[in-house]
Amino acid sequence: MGYISVSPVIDFKKRSVIALAFVELQQGESFESALRRFKRKVQMEAIIKEIKKHTVYLKPGERKRLKAAQARKRMRKRMRRDISEL
Repeated sequence: MGYISVSPVIDFKKRSVIALAFVELQQGESFESALRRFKRKVQMEAIIKEIKKHTVYLKPGERKRLKAAQARKRMRKRMRRDISEL
C-alpha cells in the first residue's frame, strides 16, 4: 500500500496549517486511477485555489475592487439565468 499526498500549506497570518489531501492506494488499484482520485479530491477541496490566492499580495483597495467586480459578475450571471427561466 502507498499514499499520494500534497505538502501542507502554512497560513502564517492565522498561524495554522491547512489540511493535507491524501489518497490511500487500494489493493489491486492502478497508480493512474489513484492519481485521478487524488486530483479530483484536491480540486473538490479547492487546495490549488487557496494556494494561488495566498501567493500574490493584493493591496486592500485592489482586493475591494476585485471583490466588487466578482459580485457584479455573479449578479449578471444570476440575472441572465432568471431571465432565461421565464
